[in-house]
Amino acid sequence: MRSRTVQPIKRQGKKAGRRKNNTHNFGDTQPMAPVRPDRFRDGTEGGRIARPTGLRTGYREYQKVIDRRREVLRAPKPAPDKGSARRTKPERRGTSGGALRRALGKSVAKGQYFDFDMLLVIVFLMCFGLVMLYSASAYEAQVDVQLQDDMYYFSKQALIGAAGFVLMFLVSRIDYHIYGAYAFEIYILSMILMALVQSPLGVTLNGARRWIRLPGNLTLQPAEITKIAVILFISYELCRLGKKAYSLAGIIRVLVFGAIAAGGVLYLTDNLSTAIIVMAITCILIFVIHPKTRPFLIIIAVCAAAAAVLIAVLASVAADSDNFRIQRIISWLNPEATADDGSFQVLQGLYAIGSGGFFGKGLGNSTQKLGVIPEAQNDMILVVICEELGVFGAIIIFVLFGLLLYRLMFIAKNAPDLYGSLIASGIFAHIALQVIFNVAVVTGLFPTTGITLPFISYGGTAILFLMAEMGIALGISRKIKLE
Repeated sequence: MRSRTVQPIKRQGKKAGRRKNNTHNFGDTQPMAPVRPDRFRDGTEGGRIARPTGLRTGYREYQKVIDRRREVLRAPKPAPDKGSARRTKPERRGTSGGALRRALGKSVAKGQYFDFDMLLVIVFLMCFGLVMLYSASAYEAQVDVQLQDDMYYFSKQALIGAAGFVLMFLVSRIDYHIYGAYAFEIYILSMILMALVQSPLGVTLNGARRWIRLPGNLTLQPAEITKIAVILFISYELCRLGKKAYSLAGIIRVLVFGAIAAGGVLYLTDNLSTAIIVMAITCILIFVIHPKTRPFLIIIAVCAAAAAVLIAVLASVAADSDNFRIQRIISWLNPEATADDGSFQVLQGLYAIGSGGFFGKGLGNSTQKLGVIPEAQNDMILVVICEELGVFGAIIIFVLFGLLLYRLMFIAKNAPDLYGSLIASGIFAHIALQVIFNVAVVTGLFPTTGITLPFISYGGTAILFLMAEMGIALGISRKIKLE
């Protein structure tokens, strides 16, 4: 029985092999499967070679580009000097971060870090900002003929803030390397959105054309998107260039990209203050990655001297100019001469700060917000805080921002790779610059600009994208490994 079984199988295999050769079924592992005479192993179909379509080929090439970008973003940080390297230690059980973690009832995986302290600071800033926003805007919203609702600004900011928290948590769950892989596309998208401001979709508010009209009577300020786009793209470029970023050619290349974005903000949305911040973020990122410090200090000194000479020339030559920016500089240099016009807002703000004293007049008791300072809920909200809560309230604000910047610095120092460190540094630069500029304008140290106070001033687009930035920073903190 064993011999009878083996011999027919061998003869059958030989016959099957001959049948395969006759039917051109090369390498078919299923002899009984039907054979398609129009498709052969060499890739021909009906006598023609089957080639992928152009769209499919372009998609494959694009995916290869994305994969190469992701490899660039995995570049490690430069090795620290011996003796200065520190290991990341987990938070103690008694810290506020650990308390918040236990209150939320969520456990962090072993060896994984999440910056609950930074989350707590953001919650405090948002809540404090909502309280002060209501205090600063209730009177103006109540007497406004179109609004007649003292809760208008508060309720709108609260809804946007809640949406911002949801966005922050969603963004924090996404690997930040994905944003880096599409950083160039985000950069181009921001430029396109700013160009749409000059189209019929653009909206002019208070004499400035900086917004895009959205469905539902909503508006979008593309310059806020540009800040995030510059942080993501400039960080990617510095990682891609590597040591070439230290050379003059590499620095010029990065500065050109930053200058293009800043120029788009200035000429497409007519926003000089945001353009300065965008360019300053680019310069700070170059400074962070460059190994030398002395050249940057020399450049800063030269720029400061040039700015002083330029301001002096403008004050003496262009005093009769119709340009509103030059008039702001002249009013800043001689505020008493334009107390009824150019420097009215700044002087009234200084009066409010002085009348507040150390502990202030009490929450809700500001008098300068009662129609004296126009739209006090925007970039002059710090004046209302100082008048109602005094210097003590301003100290609270500065301590909260100091804690936020400290946590961003911690994330930048302990990020797992260079790209994460640069993103956290860029967010740090953005928050620090905006706070410094706002405080300097309110106190009369800088000419008047439209810089808002982060998390506190009224502004839906600004709050939404600030929370997105915080989500990216928290996402980077998730990648920090505990030792």
